[in-house]
Amino acid sequence: MAAAVLLRRVQAGTASRRVAAALPLTTPARGVSDSTEPLTIETSVPYKSHIVDAPAREVTTTARELVSFFRDMSVMRRAEIAADSLYKAKLIRGFCHLYDGQEAVAVGMEAATTRADSIITAYRDHCTYLARGGDLVAAFAELMGRRDGCSRGKGGSMHFYKKDANFYGGHGIVGAQVPLGCGLAFAQKYRKESTVTFDLYGDGAANQGQLFEALNMAALWKLPVILVCENNHYGMGTAEWRASKSPAYYKRGDYVPGLKVDGMDVLAVKQACKFAKEYALENGPIILEMDTYRYHGHSMSDPGSTYRTRNEIAGIRQERDPIERVRKLLLTHDLATTQELKDMEKEIRKQVDTAIAKAKESPMPDPSELFTNVYVNDCGLESFGVDRKVVRTVLP
Repeated sequence: MAAAVLLRRVQAGTASRRVAAALPLTTPARGVSDSTEPLTIETSVPYKSHIVDAPAREVTTTARELVSFFRDMSVMRRAEIAADSLYKAKLIRGFCHLYDGQEAVAVGMEAATTRADSIITAYRDHCTYLARGGDLVAAFAELMGRRDGCSRGKGGSMHFYKKDANFYGGHGIVGAQVPLGCGLAFAQKYRKESTVTFDLYGDGAANQGQLFEALNMAALWKLPVILVCENNHYGMGTAEWRASKSPAYYKRGDYVPGLKVDGMDVLAVKQACKFAKEYALENGPIILEMDTYRYHGHSMSDPGSTYRTRNEIAGIRQERDPIERVRKLLLTHDLATTQELKDMEKEIRKQVDTAIAKAKESPMPDPSELFTNVYVNDCGLESFGVDRKVVRTVLP
């Protein structure tokens, strides 16, 4: 009898140990979702269209894509805030135009294209470069005029460039990049490449004559070009309604179709750019007006608060911020937790700080770099001193 009781106790103890072994000691962290299951989300507002049927508001995305949108836009935002600090510390000199607030345009456009497609833009170009796969260290090195910059330290803020990703840079002359973009599209059609060019300009450049001349030629030749007006509503310090009799920029093409897009909604931008690419390959040019907003002033010399109120800026941040919109989507669809997104932002801050530290280690360009990239085979010039007698250097 005693033996039977002992056996039952041993068996019971063994069973309880089996149950304990089957249960995890702690509940594992779920982690940010990396799912590729299709997810359909409606854009924030309907598209407005001009002589073309607008695309559907329902956009197909995935958890993985939404997380990448959040991460990429957060990197851009942090990088631009850091650039502000570097400028105030006089480590960045000259002109500097920041993109914070407009990140959804760069990220959404990139999601609808391939690196075989070309992009050309104006001088607010840092984040477009990053969206094309640009390196943070090379970006900050360029901003500080260092040798390891994406343009070898010779372009600075307004002239980022990444030829291997078909990013043909920022351009300092207002509106002058638009004809160049149409030229890129001409080359694409001539070579039968089945690719397109996204040709970006701001509302301040929308009244330039060269824009309409280039658009006319693009329409005549049915070039695969998408003219993207980043309408942040202020050309330098001038409100759009003070500069344009008709600020409906998507209708400006007259005979060229257009769409007005919520440029603060990354999914709306992605959908519109995908639609525009398909249209341009078949029919020629189309205009996309991105309704967006910049938080900083026009440039670092502009406080950005003399021609608009602080309440206006705060209202846009609260109601339309592109990063916060994606954050809400991730939380609403249970794809990430608040803490996980905060941890991601913390890691991004470290990433940006590390990139800045590395960029500061890069040396300044040699003075002889002034004479390179002027001609295909360089100049072969002699550089004299001020007295024109002593040869300082002989260039190859």
